[in-house]
Amino acid sequence: MLRAYVRLVVFALGLLAGVQIPGFVDQYAKRVSAHYIEASKSFAGFQHLADQYFGGNVDALIAHHASSADAVFHDEAKNIEAISARLKNLGSELAAMNRPLIIRIAHVALSPDKDILKETIAAYSYTVPLNADAILYGLGAGLLLAALVESLLVGILTFGLFMIRGSSSSSSLTRNA
Repeated sequence: MLRAYVRLVVFALGLLAGVQIPGFVDQYAKRVSAHYIEASKSFAGFQHLADQYFGGNVDALIAHHASSADAVFHDEAKNIEAISARLKNLGSELAAMNRPLIIRIAHVALSPDKDILKETIAAYSYTVPLNADAILYGLGAGLLLAALVESLLVGILTFGLFMIRGSSSSSSLTRNA
């Protein structure tokens, strides 16, 4: 009877944890989008200059600034390059967040933007969404966790019984000898 209650509690915990996965990935994707919009706005002026003077070639704009004798323009090349690189990275991250859910989950788990991941963890608000993805991942996580815990407990109990039987049969052998 206790085993059934433990199984239910473990399943419920897995279910609640599992429904968080799609919500967390969604919040991460929204942060990526917000950072991308902000970086795009910061870069828009430089892109306009590149469009106007260098046929849209941002690398030519950076090279022009870097080769300038004016220290301010020379140093500004590093800032333009950093914003451009950040925008490209965020664009790749945004593209990854526009894929199917299982691929987004794998991306966030295996190769997220570390800073955005930290922000998402720090500001994450727990939710219990009632959509198909959350329910499926919740059920899957609940079943998986319940099966793992039960297998672990059965393994431990089996090993314990084996050890007890093994020690009692070896002591009876020494008595009979």
